[in-house]
Amino acid sequence: MKVTLIAPAVVDEKRRGMQGRVFQLPPLALATVAAATPKHVEVEIIDEALEPINYNCATDLVGITALTRFAPHAYDIADRFRKRGVKVVMGGMHPSALPNEAIKHCDSVVIGEAEGIWVQLVKDFEKKRLKKYYKNKEFVDLSTIGRPRRDLYKKERYLFTHFIQTTRGCPFNCGFCSVTKFFGRTYRTRPVASVIKEIREMKTKFVGFSDDNIFGNRIYARKLFSALKYEGVVWLSQASLNITDDPKLLHLAARSGCKGLFIGLESADYESLTQMNKRFLKPQKFKDAIKHLHDEGISVLGAFVLGNDNEDQSIFARTLEFAKKIKIDLAQFAVLTPYPGTAIYNRLIRENRIFNFDWTKYDAGNAVYRPLKMTAEKLKQEVDKLWRDFYRFDEVIMRILTLGKRIPLQLLPILLINFSFRKEIAATQDL
Repeated sequence: MKVTLIAPAVVDEKRRGMQGRVFQLPPLALATVAAATPKHVEVEIIDEALEPINYNCATDLVGITALTRFAPHAYDIADRFRKRGVKVVMGGMHPSALPNEAIKHCDSVVIGEAEGIWVQLVKDFEKKRLKKYYKNKEFVDLSTIGRPRRDLYKKERYLFTHFIQTTRGCPFNCGFCSVTKFFGRTYRTRPVASVIKEIREMKTKFVGFSDDNIFGNRIYARKLFSALKYEGVVWLSQASLNITDDPKLLHLAARSGCKGLFIGLESADYESLTQMNKRFLKPQKFKDAIKHLHDEGISVLGAFVLGNDNEDQSIFARTLEFAKKIKIDLAQFAVLTPYPGTAIYNRLIRENRIFNFDWTKYDAGNAVYRPLKMTAEKLKQEVDKLWRDFYRFDEVIMRILTLGKRIPLQLLPILLINFSFRKEIAATQDL
């Protein structure tokens, strides 16, 4: 028996979202599902961002994961395999949020995490008893998850492949985020010894932690960082800015090898943060917090979300100046996007403000709802302009010169990513 696991990708040239090689991350979720597959089953992973799908391949069962913006293409993939008579299972964020939509294009939908029920699903398939829906009764115990099948990656095609997950879940419940719906509001952690063993098995000195907030459980984070500092690795991850409230833990993270963090700053406006259910963030403290991170040798990619109900057109200029003022090394600007299953989606549906249900537009670059104080078109245009202005050549050089004085060893990778962002902007709009 053979199972083919597929990660769909944007297929048009004028695509939204970061598709350059530096942004291509291996599909860790599929590698984890592959690890949960019974040993007698052959498994292959196809990442469409790297290779075309062979619809005539010899396979018995196809599994497709789908984020919202990839959903229509994922459905097309499923339809084409089913036309051949191949059974198809779908999972991931979008099918989990809208399983009744997804089931129209597949034979079975996995709602939520696949680990814990995947073995049963495969057994049911072998017995020709595949159910329409599969869902774990409880969230998965991370200590029971096997090593991801990284051997199935086309490693030579990725810039980085050594990604690992130590925690799942997030208690913050931000209005625009689908993480809590999918992984729950309680932090679940892997045994630190298991994490360290996996890092050693990867035989790498660079690690990317795919956790949504690696500092979320501070007791666990302290144990993890205390162990990591003896491994001699350099690592990146995601975090909340409130980690700077704990200088000792931040210092320990830096000593353990942390060199960069993706941080959801979200807005320069506290009222916007309140609307997003992120009241714990205080914009007036951002500059000092970023300085604390820089003082520890940690670079910051700060993410902003634009389009909240309180925001008028002044928010764009204020956001650009704020991003410069707080001296983040990289920035990401997103149009507020009501992904199915999120609190913001449910609210905007009730208010009849979503006018576009073309899921391909749910890419954080298009406005699919009616803002209160500007047009949807204006929102999109101004967010596009934010990208162009922040990554202007002279602005990039100024950041790099500042970074060179502060963190010289990180100069080259930050320069690479800055110019990679410029390249991606040029691919989707005039730069």
